[in-house]
Amino acid sequence: MFGWSALVFGVLVLILGAWWEKRRNWRERWAPLHRPRVVVIGGGTGQSVLLRGLKMHEVDLTAVVTVADDGGSSGRLRSAFGMPPPGDIRNCLVALADTEPLMEQLWQHRFQGDDDGLAGHSFGNLFIAAMADVTGDFETAVREASRVLAVRGRVLPAARRAVVLKARLEDGREITGESRIPAAGGRIVRVAIAPADAEAPEEVVEAIEKADVVVLGPGSLYTSIIPNLLVPEVARAIRRSRAWKVYVCNVMTQPGETDGFTVSDHVKAIYDHIGFPFFDFAVVHTAPIPEEALRRYRNEGAHPVAADVSALERMGVRVITGDFLRLDRYAWHDAEKVSRRIVQLARRARRSWRRRR
Repeated sequence: MFGWSALVFGVLVLILGAWWEKRRNWRERWAPLHRPRVVVIGGGTGQSVLLRGLKMHEVDLTAVVTVADDGGSSGRLRSAFGMPPPGDIRNCLVALADTEPLMEQLWQHRFQGDDDGLAGHSFGNLFIAAMADVTGDFETAVREASRVLAVRGRVLPAARRAVVLKARLEDGREITGESRIPAAGGRIVRVAIAPADAEAPEEVVEAIEKADVVVLGPGSLYTSIIPNLLVPEVARAIRRSRAWKVYVCNVMTQPGETDGFTVSDHVKAIYDHIGFPFFDFAVVHTAPIPEEALRRYRNEGAHPVAADVSALERMGVRVITGDFLRLDRYAWHDAEKVSRRIVQLARRARRSWRRRR
């Protein structure tokens, strides 16, 4: 009897073991389909900081990056080769990279010296430019660069070609060029891109329409965030998407762009440009900022963005308040604090009846 019992028990263990292994393999195979889908739209330092936090979570992540930059290394490569500017895309690739620290240092390495050819260029920008020349296509170049860096997620340009950013100021002046707008020293009334009918990659439209959460910000309002929304197909995809749309507002105002702005002023500016309201949530820092950091910002003409929560709520935006700060020399968003809230929203959105198709 004992022998039969041991035999039956052994067979059951084997069956359970095989079933468990099959179940584990199945879950690993299909896990990507069950991860919340998060799309982050923007550019500049703020976007890459947030991506570093989000890549640590189990999410299907896509970064949609502005192609309006015309300064520095990106501007020179853009002018020389007629390609979209690679700088913000490079920063996002590095932020999402799952590779050795030395590789990250290499991609961010900027050549020094007096040589007009290499000085000021970063290695990553030159790599993307070379890959675009080899493949004949900027989107393919970014895709191949993602493979080299073992990127967790996707990095996509907001438009298939570089766009020129133009701004109309309150005093009537018109400024052409993303790098010149903040330095113009006037209140921005409106920005526009040329060509106005710039095409978005199909992958961008698909990612937005299938997302659980679409995040805009943090980043420069008029030069990093709004230019993406001026690409017609991006705006239409946001309108069609059933994703929860989240705005991560900057902690401080930016001289030459958002002087005196409240959080609701940021949201209104976005609505004025895109033509319809769409935000479901806003992530707003409301904790005190140390005086030492404030002093540095005041010397540069920047001040805390006023958190006018009641105004946002009247606009139909649900506000997530708290301490989202990481203090260094300056007041930066803490990538982990913000990304944790975004991932929570993405999981809720995926489970919501609203998200069922």
